[in-house]
This record gives sequence, C-alpha cells and structure tokens, in this order.
Amino acid sequence: MHHIYFIIKTPIKFIKGYIGVILKVHGMDYFAPLSSYKEKHKQMKETLDFIKVKTYSVINLNNMFPVQSKDYTYLDFSKEQDLNYKSLLESEYRYIKSIQGKIIKNASLVYKIKTSGKINPLTKRCNDFKLLEEKCRLYK
Repeated sequence: MHHIYFIIKTPIKFIKGYIGVILKVHGMDYFAPLSSYKEKHKQMKETLDFIKVKTYSVINLNNMFPVQSKDYTYLDFSKEQDLNYKSLLESEYRYIKSIQGKIIKNASLVYKIKTSGKINPLTKRCNDFKLLEEKCRLYK
C-alpha cells in the first residue's frame, strides 16, 4: 500500500498526527488525508478523487483509508498556539464544510468505481479499499 502513511514505532517525545477529513463510506469511517498545497497544484484541475481546498491544501480521495473511531481524534483549534497555523486550520475547515456534500459524493463514487473490479487510471491510483477494510476490522 504505497498510499498509506506509516509512523515508525520508536521512542519519540511526541506523536506525529495527520490532518484530514473523516467520512462515512460503505458503512465505515474513512480518513482522507489533507496534503499541503504545492506549486504543481495550481495547474492541476480537480477530478473525482482530487479536490482543492482553495490554495490551502488538497484532498486526494484515492488515498483515503478506513479507520476505527478509537484511532482518531478531532482537532481542537482553540488549543493551537501557533496563530498562523490556527488561522490556516480554521480557513481549511470553513471551506471543507462548505463543500462537504461534494466531498462525500466524490468519496462514495471513488469507492464504487474502485470496488467495481474495473481497471482504469482512477482505480490504478486508489488504495485497495476492500483489503484495507478487512485489515481495519482485524486491527485491535
């Protein structure tokens, strides 16, 4: 799974978290990670699995993966001490809320297309959702 982010388990002083969107897809919670907006994104058009969050970040729905509710927490923006980062998070959140219907619809369609068994450019770049669901259910 080259689209899944790994955290190496070593003695560390803090846990690196990932910022993203939690969606209900196929009856399971899915985490769709946010990626920083890069220069290359200016030229890219939105697609079913690629959504721009203005010029703040992007959501790659092809990289979403199932998670259990015990394995994620919601970020409390009021606890963020870096005011610039807090402002960015709040701006991203407001925009994501305004397009949440589109994100949910696209996520469901990406899932449906990937699990249809057909092979096309979209399905080639998607995580194996069925396998990840199976592994997620086994994870304790």
